[in-house]
Amino acid sequence: MKPNANPQATVIPRDEPPNRAAATLGDPRWAAVASRDRSADGRFVYSVRTTGVYCRPSCGSRTARPENVAFHATADDARQAGFRPCKRCRPDDAPLAQQQAATVARLCRLIEQAESPPRLDELARLAGISRFHLHRLFKASTGLTPAGYAAARRTGRLKAGLDAAASVTDAIYAAGYASSGRFYDDASKTLGMTPRRFRAGGAGMQIRFAIGQCSLGAILVAATERGVCAILLGDAPDALLRDLQERFPRAELLGGDAAFEHTVARVVGLVEQPRLGLDLPLDVRGTAFQQRVWQALRDIPAGATTTYSALAQHLGAPQSARAVAGAVAANPLAVAIPCHRVIRLDGSLSGYRWGVERKRALLEREADERAG
Repeated sequence: MKPNANPQATVIPRDEPPNRAAATLGDPRWAAVASRDRSADGRFVYSVRTTGVYCRPSCGSRTARPENVAFHATADDARQAGFRPCKRCRPDDAPLAQQQAATVARLCRLIEQAESPPRLDELARLAGISRFHLHRLFKASTGLTPAGYAAARRTGRLKAGLDAAASVTDAIYAAGYASSGRFYDDASKTLGMTPRRFRAGGAGMQIRFAIGQCSLGAILVAATERGVCAILLGDAPDALLRDLQERFPRAELLGGDAAFEHTVARVVGLVEQPRLGLDLPLDVRGTAFQQRVWQALRDIPAGATTTYSALAQHLGAPQSARAVAGAVAANPLAVAIPCHRVIRLDGSLSGYRWGVERKRALLEREADERAG
């Protein structure tokens, strides 16, 4: 027997290294492995011939030589090929992002069911992570801090309760407020109106509106005593009016007078020349998260664009791009809150509440103004 020979050693077959390496480098999955891309976890695993193990793409172990790597659609495929799971990245467990999402979802249910908002320390203990990590993880997943999420849920319960409770006070306490005084301190910001007026569906509130024409078609402008509350675009004036009525079912809608026509003219001017901006007060009503998204949209200068994922990153909630998209779609103030400046990651135009062609026209108009 030759020196150092081991009759029980496993002989690893070798392909031509250049061919195997070239095949691996040409596979798009290699880029995910080389960059340890966590978003690729759960989509495939890779095995390493020299170690006999298989890993998830984000494994933190030293990057293997490409000629020793093979890709497998599932962990079962890798095991059937004779490989064992890596003890470092545990590829048979759920991806980390999925585990974190499940943790946040569990905490959300707990917050929703609690009579009073749980303290951050208590939530961190239940999750088994630090307060700092929980705060960052929760905000990245939902776009809100645990306290902000609890406040939003409490506001939601209040709005639902105002329709059913015997009195406003009953609804306030049933929603989880410790005292009516604490609620009334920020009632206007929470509901956009007094609780009694909200309970009456806006009854007694006056909204002035006017419907006109601009280069993008019909435009409806509406305002409360606090500021412009709706800017709607469309083809049919009747449809715009129905939209406004559905938003404020029992409010008193008044046709605009001569003074209000000046407001409408300024809004139309914004549509025609976005770079001029709009210095009119706005009456913006939405959840805490929607308000954050809408404010971020107003910070995007005319002629510039961003993506849903970049906007989520800017808000400190990188995993909430879908929630950001929902808030963008709920925007009631066309052009004044420039949701048309948000595009897809590939640069294409996504759906626009008032029509993709209007979105394209607005972006082209702003680009021309910026170039000029």
